[in-house]
Amino acid sequence: MSKKEQKTMGAEAHYDTLIQPVITEKSTIASEHNQVVFQTPITATKPEIKEAVETLFKVKVKAVNTLRVKGKSKQFRGRAYTRSTVKKAVVTLEEGHTIDVTTGL
Repeated sequence: MSKKEQKTMGAEAHYDTLIQPVITEKSTIASEHNQVVFQTPITATKPEIKEAVETLFKVKVKAVNTLRVKGKSKQFRGRAYTRSTVKKAVVTLEEGHTIDVTTGL
């Protein structure tokens, strides 16, 4: 994606960038340190994630860290399958800014 396309991203592209918030015990502990965890598409970049969070939630983002969680091989009723690989984004917010992920947009 070129720089020109990034600047003209529409609102629906921001909704596609953030799939869902990750609500786990570990992400709840991170929220005490002004961090929020989102599941994102594998192709999402840090600048896209930052722009989407700032636009949709109207907060100031300090940093974005990403990680890829490789899908596990599992079995169900004797049949093997592999879970999907997902990308998570840990978004650190500036002091004084918060996001309540339990409520909708």
